Amino acid sequence: MITINDLKFDENGLIPAIIVDAISGKVLTLAYMNRESLGITMEKELTCLWSRSRQELWLKGETSGNYQHIVSITADCDCDALVVKVEKDGPACHMGTDSCFANPLYESEERKEFTYEGLMGLIEGRKTEKKEGSYTTYLFEKGIDKILKKVGEESTEVIIAAKADDKKETVYEIADLAYHVMVLMTQMGISLEDIHRELASRHVIDHKVKQEKMTGN
Repeated sequence: MITINDLKFDENGLIPAIIVDAISGKVLTLAYMNRESLGITMEKELTCLWSRSRQELWLKGETSGNYQHIVSITADCDCDALVVKVEKDGPACHMGTDSCFANPLYESEERKEFTYEGLMGLIEGRKTEKKEGSYTTYLFEKGIDKILKKVGEESTEVIIAAKADDKKETVYEIADLAYHVMVLMTQMGISLEDIHRELASRHVIDHKVKQEKMTGN
């Protein structure tokens, strides 16, 4: 584990900080920190930056309420740049967008990136803007009972494939189940962030249980 003293700040006393959403992995913004703002960031566990335009400290969310809660800070191999993973309370960009990086320049058709967030956005779009011939839209039109039936059917398919020790088929069926669960989540207004927070809270509980077992309490 390194310390602030191991970092290499530039001639202006700054170090670039790439802010990343800890849940989605999306790059939110590229900003700068000085020694003081980094210290505040680590102390408060909230993103504090140095505004080059205003020449002052800037606690992200202080005026907007869109605070960024620190998960981890990692330096690169030269210790002259940081990746700051955060859980955010709202949009990261002053334009009101989720990320400052919202202007696509190029995307390979063959290597187009898949993300759960992208799939969730597509599913949500099929609910709000119904598309004729879309299976997802069909599920939303049929309602919760149909969606639950499909979740149940896909769960059974996963069990059958796993019982047969067929890895390829099990992967296929788990993917089907995941998709239908995401449809259910959208129907009920449950976000990926909701699930992330729930799992994270269970991780803490599990860690505590392990510690208690180790200490004999």
